[in-house]
Amino acid sequence: MSGTMGRAALVVSGGILFSRVLGFVREMVLAALLGRTIEADLYQAAFTIPDFLFFLMAGGYLTLTFVPIVSRHLAAGEEDEANRSFTAIARVVGGLMLAATAVTMIWARPLTERVFSDIPAERLPQLVDLVRIVLPAQFFFVLGSLYTAVQYAHRKFLIPTLAPIVYNIAIIAGGTISHLLGRAGPQGFVLGALAGAIVGNFGLQWWGARRVGLRWQRGTPLRHPAVGEYFALALPLMIGQSAVGLDEVFFRYFGQFAASGDIAALNYARRLQMVPVGVIAQAVGVASYPFLARLFAEGRLEEMRAQVSQAVRSGLVVSGLATAGVIALSTPLVAVAYQRGSFDVSDTAATAPLLAIYGLAIPMWTAHQVYTRAFYAQRRMWLPVVVGTAITIVALPTYYFAATSFAAVGVAATSTAVMAAYAIVMGWLWHREGSATEVARSAGQTLVAAVPAAAVAWGVARMVTGGEPPDTSTGIVTLVAGGVLAAGAYWAVLRAMGSPELAAISKRWRRQKGSPR
Repeated sequence: MSGTMGRAALVVSGGILFSRVLGFVREMVLAALLGRTIEADLYQAAFTIPDFLFFLMAGGYLTLTFVPIVSRHLAAGEEDEANRSFTAIARVVGGLMLAATAVTMIWARPLTERVFSDIPAERLPQLVDLVRIVLPAQFFFVLGSLYTAVQYAHRKFLIPTLAPIVYNIAIIAGGTISHLLGRAGPQGFVLGALAGAIVGNFGLQWWGARRVGLRWQRGTPLRHPAVGEYFALALPLMIGQSAVGLDEVFFRYFGQFAASGDIAALNYARRLQMVPVGVIAQAVGVASYPFLARLFAEGRLEEMRAQVSQAVRSGLVVSGLATAGVIALSTPLVAVAYQRGSFDVSDTAATAPLLAIYGLAIPMWTAHQVYTRAFYAQRRMWLPVVVGTAITIVALPTYYFAATSFAAVGVAATSTAVMAAYAIVMGWLWHREGSATEVARSAGQTLVAAVPAAAVAWGVARMVTGGEPPDTSTGIVTLVAGGVLAAGAYWAVLRAMGSPELAAISKRWRRQKGSPR
């Protein structure tokens, strides 16, 4: 099981890595064409209300709630019943999302005026138009999430990884084509986002689900039991939106209380942080979830607990190096990624500290991705939601105070603190029913190894750049040299401490290389 889960994680992480590379390109294009300006702020703000609508419909959790339902039927050999469950749930959820989207389209102007009261008044009509372009994408995201869940339940991960890839390509194409046509501004980017949602998140996922046997079951009753089961799982998530799920909404909303351009700066920093988060944390969480759900459905609880522990420990060891590198090399990372066109040296200097702060949260993202999915796999939906909602209640005034007092730095720091609190509490709740010794050991070893790794990378950056934002070529040299030496230091310290996770990674690497040792 662990080997299969590991291969699935590689597929997912490979797809996410490619998606994150395209995300780099997307943000590079955004930075070059829009810079750290009010235009870039408007682009980010346009997604706030649509994203919140998506989360309000539990859209961000549709895959998590539907996978256990499908997995149970597949484990029992009831594929037709799995298809009937999909038909019933898709019909209800899709209809609700379509109605919610239509109502929000009608009320887009007063909603936008209320939410973004600090945006300059003369810019509000433009923002309302952008919001209305983005809104229909949420319908396709919701249905696409259900199609994705079907594929995950069948342990098929390749086509779902294409969704963000297509989405990023569409945004890049939309913004670039609009610029070439002489239409500067964010509209081309949001049109690309809509196209990407239709093609990548909906169309491709429909095709992928069909390939694994999904068929629309006509005659499925409206009151099919799966609908009630779905809402029993999803209702907690619809009621209690956590600060983790809404993290992207929060930086866009609270960023308006900082200086003009700070929403854009927070976005650029967060996107860089989400590269290792996606490749490590999300890959581990996404790949482990179907296996955990199947183990729970089959009553193999001890094996499930062992898989959770292994996933967290492996994720922490890998994410520790990413954190060290992101913090120590934040300035050359931002310079290489964005410093061109409308994004200049001063913008790099403003964005790099935000990236360093966000970087602290990478291991926390890894832990929470696994722990929350472990509870979801057991259908214990209320526990993560209650914890997340409680943290959100505390986070909201904290975000506002931090944004108005410390601008973008305060928003980034609050986001990191919220993620740390959520991951620690979820880990404590999970390990109340089992030992946390191995996870604590791995976390301690990771922290010890990350300190010298960060010091080495920081020293290289200071030596090469003198602490100033470098040009692209100098930045690349700094990243390569600092990254290689930091990885060497990290590996040496972990090996000296006898890290079992490092030993397992080395063993797999030797096996893949065909080494007899």
